[in-house]
Amino acid sequence: QVQLVESGGGLVQPGGSLRLSCVASGIIGRIAVGWYRQAPGKQRELVADITRGGTTNYADSVKGRFTISRDNAKNTVYLQMDSVKPEDTAVYYCNLPLSTRSYWGQGTQVTVSS
Repeated sequence: QVQLVESGGGLVQPGGSLRLSCVASGIIGRIAVGWYRQAPGKQRELVADITRGGTTNYADSVKGRFTISRDNAKNTVYLQMDSVKPEDTAVYYCNLPLSTRSYWGQGTQVTVSS
């Protein structure tokens, strides 16, 4: 059974950094994963994704500040968040789209505040 577990969220000051991790179990090989976020009262939005071939894509709001990467040996995808802003506050989810269905993790809260 495929499972995704996010970690690494927490409270960070504006301008600070945080690294989120998404560990995928029940699946092997290179995986394509997307990081999404949902702030209170807002729709879930794509933050960044990485294809099986390693191509990355970012939302305009995080370009130049966030970096998505993958460790194939650990079945883990990371989201390095630098120069964070209060508007980055949200629950962050990782998503694994497969041909049969799409899997979501439980989410990890990121709060940017002084």
